[in-house]
Amino acid sequence: DIWERHFLDSAQLYPHLSERPGLIDFGSGAGFPGAVLALLGAQDVHLVESDSRKCAFLRELDRQLGLGMTIHEERIDHLTPWKASSLTARALASLPKLLDMAEEFLTPETVILFPKGETVDQELTEASKGWNMTVSRLASRTSPTSVILRLTRVERKK
Repeated sequence: DIWERHFLDSAQLYPHLSERPGLIDFGSGAGFPGAVLALLGAQDVHLVESDSRKCAFLRELDRQLGLGMTIHEERIDHLTPWKASSLTARALASLPKLLDMAEEFLTPETVILFPKGETVDQELTEASKGWNMTVSRLASRTSPTSVILRLTRVERKK
């Protein structure tokens, strides 16, 4: 069911975003979760997607809905970093890889929201080898075997 699997799965992140504007969604694809969060009211939303066809779709979606999103058509590792209040990525990479990608975009106050599945414990164990962070596990409303990781105070171990 597209509404539950994609829209609700994305929308459930909204209450957990930082109260400050400035959301970055890595690997936005068709706009999940970034465009859904913008539709719900998230401000200063940046979608990062390297596929030009997907970016064309996202630009048209933004134009038709008047969401005011910024679409970045490039690879994450080619972006000039800026500091995010909130950062999301859905089904993009393992937690250690996501944190490596996100590092230059983070402040101690950045709220990171990553939906994760059955490998969450393994990913947290691996990530804890190189990262300090405060972790909250939020129950997923769309899957009993999934969680939403809400990470704050994320910093690489010295």
